[in-house]
Amino acid sequence: MKSNILVILTILIIFFSLDTNAQTDTAKASLLYKEALMLYNSSMHIDAAKKLRETLKYNSKHINAYYLLSAIYYENAQYQATIDLLKKGIDNLGDKEPKYYYLIATTEYRIAKYSDAKSHIEKYLKFKNLKENERKKAENISANIKFSLEAIKHPVEFIPVNLGGNVNSAYDEYLPSLTIDEQTLVFTVKLPNKKSYLNSENYQEDFFISKNEDGKWTKSIDMGSPVNTIQNEGGQSISANGRFLFFTASKRADGLGDCDIYYSYKTDNEWSIPMNLGLPVNTKYWDSQPSISFDGKTLYFSSDRPGGFGGSDIWKSSLDSDNKWTNPINLGNTINTIGFEISPFIHPDNQTFYFSSNGLTGMGGYDLYISRLDEKGNWSIPENLGYPINTSKDEISIIVNSLGNTAYFASERDGGYGKKDLYQFELYKKIRPSKVSYLKGKIFDFNTKKKLIAKFELIDLESGNIVIKSFSDSINGEFLIPLPSDKNYALNVSCDGYLFNSQNFSLKNITTNEPYLIDIPLHNLKIGEKVILNNIFFELDSFQLKKESKIELDKVTNFLKQNSNIKIEISGHTDNTGSKEHNLTLSQNRAKSVYNYLIANGITSNCLTYKGYGDTQPVDLNTTEQGRAKNRRTEIKIIELK
Repeated sequence: MKSNILVILTILIIFFSLDTNAQTDTAKASLLYKEALMLYNSSMHIDAAKKLRETLKYNSKHINAYYLLSAIYYENAQYQATIDLLKKGIDNLGDKEPKYYYLIATTEYRIAKYSDAKSHIEKYLKFKNLKENERKKAENISANIKFSLEAIKHPVEFIPVNLGGNVNSAYDEYLPSLTIDEQTLVFTVKLPNKKSYLNSENYQEDFFISKNEDGKWTKSIDMGSPVNTIQNEGGQSISANGRFLFFTASKRADGLGDCDIYYSYKTDNEWSIPMNLGLPVNTKYWDSQPSISFDGKTLYFSSDRPGGFGGSDIWKSSLDSDNKWTNPINLGNTINTIGFEISPFIHPDNQTFYFSSNGLTGMGGYDLYISRLDEKGNWSIPENLGYPINTSKDEISIIVNSLGNTAYFASERDGGYGKKDLYQFELYKKIRPSKVSYLKGKIFDFNTKKKLIAKFELIDLESGNIVIKSFSDSINGEFLIPLPSDKNYALNVSCDGYLFNSQNFSLKNITTNEPYLIDIPLHNLKIGEKVILNNIFFELDSFQLKKESKIELDKVTNFLKQNSNIKIEISGHTDNTGSKEHNLTLSQNRAKSVYNYLIANGITSNCLTYKGYGDTQPVDLNTTEQGRAKNRRTEIKIIELK
């Protein structure tokens, strides 16, 4: 009997001792967790993680300790440790916390363990008591996982080529932009800071430039002051002609928010002091990563300002008739999501748009997408650029050359020079933009060969709209103009004291996109000097002016009004097709049609005369269609200076 009592007492003593120890361990675990939470909130993550591991030793079923420790592992890219910890939590808690399955799946998705992620997200979705928003998030992750598995089965063509040691270094190079002739590459480099008290961070961002010489990139150089400063200069967009730079800068004295968009222009091989674009483009919010359209009239950028759909959206602002930036317009929920949309790039074709997002269906993190603008001004549903361009890592920016066959982007991969490097690769055809050509040359005095700073206008002949208006370089007279395909253009070049110059570029139904290289001499205002009006058009074998001629005719009108001391002869010329008499009459009537237009638009008759020369003054052979086309022309010639 005594022995039985002793056994019972022994059992009770052990039981109460275990219970007391359990209570002590739970209390200890709670204290450790509170200490860990305080350390975490103070950004002391390593110390917090140590406390949390101790917490779980005392209480292996501490739900919040698993959550917080897994969050620390994830934030520090310790993805496998995150997965292992949450699996241990499931082993100790059973299915008490189904969200562990969700967190495991999202982490496996992040590191491209798509099959494992598929299994865990399916387990999570089987739980019946999920909230609607939780189920929706899980279904979204499930769709991303399924997309990724299919994308890997059907990889796209992708062979990245490192731009080499002249561009890349031991530091991060990223966010490139390119002039339309692919001769100038501008990009961001993340460098050790310059030890300024104004910048307490370990690194700062500056812009570097590399030139393409004989197909090779030259050693990059720091863009320097006044664009680069002791603060951060981040995402930028160089204009198609290389004359303007739109860029992001942070914490400047004239800034409206943490990040603002600035612009600088190049004169005499130097960049101007940057100017803040100001309201309404910049706000007190994050406004960053600009992309300027080829004509310089529309600016795309990323911003987290109110009125968007998610964390940051892509917006656009346009120049109005007063040359001021309009209130930015959100690109809408076809492009923007509840996530983050960043790094917009509008191709010079002005229709094809590339950007990065973590809110659309993709491979994990940020992926790259393409969308196209239709004739009604609507964006197409974004298309993922595919695997292995996109991976489970972050792909944050891409630009494409004017021909649409080569892309440039930043990537951190084996075989590079350091961290993120710049690469180029050939775009597969489905995601290519329309080809865009360009016009490049110099403007100079015909007699002295002196380089001139001249005004030029590129005009769409069909719409009459000025596509680009700018000036040639003041030192070397150079100009660079994009020529989007499938349009006809007039180029008018003018300079005080000179006859204007008229050029025509017909890109309708042109299949090749070779650049147009042309030097333009300007003739002084003196008797005998003449210029061909390349944008005067007549109906076939008729003296009826086509509507496309109005642009050129108005140019002549304005020129004569500004130079009222000049008297000109309008001369008509034909090829040798047809009889001499017919050609002479046709040329005379065509010259008279131009004369009548100028008179009707305010030019007095004592400033004008006209004459037809038929086929007597050819400028080319009449044996080819190209030669005959050159011979069919209208000219103006200075015959008197009053």
